[in-house]
Amino acid sequence: LQRIGPGTMTPAAAKWAEMLKQRGISLETAERNGLAVQNLYSPASSGYVDALCFPYMRGGELINIKYRGPDKTFWQVKGAEKVLYGLDDIEGEEEVIIVEGEMDKLALEEAGFKNVVSVPDGAPGKVKDGPTPAPEEDKKYEYLWNCRAQLDSISRFVIATDSDGPGQALSEELARRLGKERCWRVKWPEDCKDANEALQKQGAEA
Repeated sequence: LQRIGPGTMTPAAAKWAEMLKQRGISLETAERNGLAVQNLYSPASSGYVDALCFPYMRGGELINIKYRGPDKTFWQVKGAEKVLYGLDDIEGEEEVIIVEGEMDKLALEEAGFKNVVSVPDGAPGKVKDGPTPAPEEDKKYEYLWNCRAQLDSISRFVIATDSDGPGQALSEELARRLGKERCWRVKWPEDCKDANEALQKQGAEA
């Protein structure tokens, strides 16, 4: 693994660091969140690439890694347990912000919010009809059930998913499972679909 952070970096890490900088993410934030670069096989590219790595931790232990290829493809460690990204940052918190992607978590940290987690798999196409499945059958949202020990004590969830159709569907699905009585939703500025766009276009104060 090639670290991303202040100081000397490998050429591959420096390239990703530049992309993060363009998105408004500082090297300090990248380092605190354990971002790194790894040269590994990309299923989508059918070859080896320098991928950006997002480590999924729980209790200081590495549970999963999500990889982002240069062509904006994503994949995770096969067979790894699904959990929320940033789980250790919400320990002892009463209020938690939930976002749709790792970059949005980093963007909110730039704005001063560390009590943020991201879902690992993005958003569904639409809200699923019918009742919510039992936890053992709820594969699409198994990451919520796997984090019950950390989520059950939270008194307020601020759902800050994307403003598009899938983002709204994710917001509804999360609220169904977390309990609508403890969920609030964020409305992004009109020209911004998510936290990272709000940071880029309007700055951390927005």
